[in-house]
Formats: sequence, C-alpha cells, structure tokens
Amino acid sequence: MAKLIAVLFLTFFTTPLLASYMIIYMEPTQNNHLKAYGLTYWVLEQDVEAYWLLNYRGGSFAFIHTQAFEREAILRDVSYEIVTTAQFNRIRQDIANPAVNKEVIKLEVAPRIAVYTPDYNPWGEGIQPWGDAVTQVLDYAEIPYDKLYDREVLDGRLAEYDWLHLHHEDFTGQFGKFHRAFHAHSWYRNHVSSLENLASELGFDKVSDLKSAVVEEIRNYVGAGGFMFAMCSATDTYDIALAARDVDIVPEVFDGDPPHPNAQELLNFSRTFAFRDFILEMDPMVYAYSSIDPKTRQVAPENDYFTLFDFSAKWDPVPTMLTQNHTRTVKGFMGQTTSFDRDLIKPTVVIMGENRGLNEARYIHGNFGEGFWSFYGGHDPEDYTHRVGDPEVDLNLHPNSPGYRLILNNILFPAARKQERKT
Repeated sequence: MAKLIAVLFLTFFTTPLLASYMIIYMEPTQNNHLKAYGLTYWVLEQDVEAYWLLNYRGGSFAFIHTQAFEREAILRDVSYEIVTTAQFNRIRQDIANPAVNKEVIKLEVAPRIAVYTPDYNPWGEGIQPWGDAVTQVLDYAEIPYDKLYDREVLDGRLAEYDWLHLHHEDFTGQFGKFHRAFHAHSWYRNHVSSLENLASELGFDKVSDLKSAVVEEIRNYVGAGGFMFAMCSATDTYDIALAARDVDIVPEVFDGDPPHPNAQELLNFSRTFAFRDFILEMDPMVYAYSSIDPKTRQVAPENDYFTLFDFSAKWDPVPTMLTQNHTRTVKGFMGQTTSFDRDLIKPTVVIMGENRGLNEARYIHGNFGEGFWSFYGGHDPEDYTHRVGDPEVDLNLHPNSPGYRLILNNILFPAARKQERKT
C-alpha cells in the first residue's frame, strides 16, 4: 500500500497541468539565477526533458508545468512564468527564425558530476586555507556531485562521470609555489606531507610524478568524450604538466633534486590543450608558474572587467551555451592564475571572455578528441582577491552573480543532446 501511495503521489505531482510550460527566465529580474540551474538539474533528475532557450531572455530554461515543479521553484525562490503549450510553441517558432540569434537546445539527462578534490583535509583539522568556488555554487544550487582525487582517478573512476572540475590544484608538483610565504605554517607542511605520503602509497617517487600520471588520466578522459572544467591554478599548471611529460621542471626545494638543465627546451607544446610557447618560472621563490598568467597587469579593481563574446547560437551552440548570461560585461577577480596571455593561446582555442585592453583572456574553451574543456581564470567571482585564510563567500548575498553563472553554464552543458555539442 505504501508503494502504491508513493507511485500515485509521484504521478499526480509530475503530471502536466493543462498542457502548460514553465519558463525560468534569466533576465536581470530573475530572483535567483544560480538556483535556477539547480532547479533545472532537479527536473532532469526526474527523467523529464528541459529546454535551454539560448539568448532568449538571458538564456532561459523551460520544461513542462507540474505542481511539483512549480512548488520547487517557489521553495528555491526561482522566478518563473507559466505559458500554454501553444504559447511555448510560438516561442520556439520565433527562436527558429534564421534571422534571430537564438536557439533551442534540448536537455535530456542530468550529468554525473565529479570534483577533483581530496575527501580528507590535507591541511590539518579545522584548517581551510582557501575555498572552492565550484563546490560552493554546486552546494548553493543544490546540484549533487562526488569527490574524486588521485587514488580514484588512477583507479579509472573518471569513466563514471560526464563532467569533471579541477580547482586550485598545482599539477606541476610544486605545492602551489607557496614555499616562500608559507613554509613555516603548519597547514603548508601538512599539505606537503599528505601529498608526499599519497604519492608514496600509490607507487610514485615524487609528487610531480603522481600529478603527471593524474594529468594523463584526465587527458584520456577528455579524449574519450568527457568534459573538464578548470579554474585558477588548475588551468595553467594542467597544461604545463602536459607539456613537461617526463621532464623534471621542479626546483630542488620542492622534491630534493634539481630540475633538468634543459627543461624549457624540452617542453612539448603539441600535447597541451590551450597554451603554447610559454616560459617556465624556475625560481622557487617567485609566486608564478610561467608566463601564461601575466603578473604585471595594471588595472584598478573598480575598472577590472572582462567582456563575453556574442556567438552565433545556431552555428556555434557550444560557446553560446557556455556564455549565457544577463550581462555581457563581467567584473574581474584575482586568483593564483588570474588570466591568460592572448599571445600564448593556441589559434584553435575559442576565447569566450577577454579584456582586450590588457591583451588577456579570462575564459576559454576547446575540444580534445571526443571531449571538451573550459579554463576560467581567477579564484572566486565574488571575492576580488581572496587571500589565503579568507572566509568563503556567502552566495546568499550573490544569487544573481554573472561570474558564477559562467560556472553553472558548464555544469549543464553535458546535458545537451550530443548532436548539438559541436564547435
């Protein structure tokens, strides 16, 4: 009887009401842009198709109207409108007009999400030197995810997931190049010790060797059709590690032996996703990895913005999806890796957000094999500097953040039908 009641309850609350649709509009007047993504993900989890209306009212979402979906929107403080099926069909017809830069993308299945982060605290009990913008917004939007780290990656677990996030990881094995500023701090020593122990447990002599193996597994994952999204130092250090495969680029202070004397000349830029011709920063006391991230940028915080490109929704649906927003101008934010020198970006890479005056890209995308990747510079879209030890941002204060919307665009992207995921 209990099972029968549950089935009847689910049937009642997921049955369309008078054949109508809910439009989750994403204009500036939306109450909560970030939770709108979580609501749409939740609808997909109910095995109900949704639609992403590219460039329509800020990149709106739509799905069949039921009491359960409407109730969930109200609980999440997500603004919506209800339209009849006839009205929704007219909206789709208008969007289909070749003269308008709009498109309808069907979202079919909730993507399986993994976040590359340890499921233990490597810095010590009660210590959290920095937060993670992606896990913060996933939690805020109520989108489920699993945590994976080196052990799980090397065990082949990536194949279970559609989407992988990398944040604030140093894939070069130099422990974030925090030695000069924090070598005496307990959290840094704990971090180094935990990674060295993990590398030893997994059969590697050095942390750089472990991270190089992890990078290769992620490369294979993307090549086989996965989607990888990286922020902050996970962007450039990932590519640096790809280029430095089997080349020791790590100064002695980090791993006990000197780097190869010809490390720079031995880099293989054909293996990287995004960058070429960059120069390594070999000084262990300099808080930088390479010339990819210009550390000489001169811009006042109040003037630090980047502009999103306006792509053709019908011909370039992927970058159009990834740049959906209620504004084309997004305020900048710093990170260990803040931006990317345009002169060092491969010509095949799609630049989606840039500050042309500073000759820097902030948001880029490309494909590798059957899969896709996106790199997003900076640490936290709503915390301009976010220094070590700063508290996490309270997203209840930023429910309409354009910078955080770009992260969530990437999370919903794998739900699109594969034939529409093309560049």
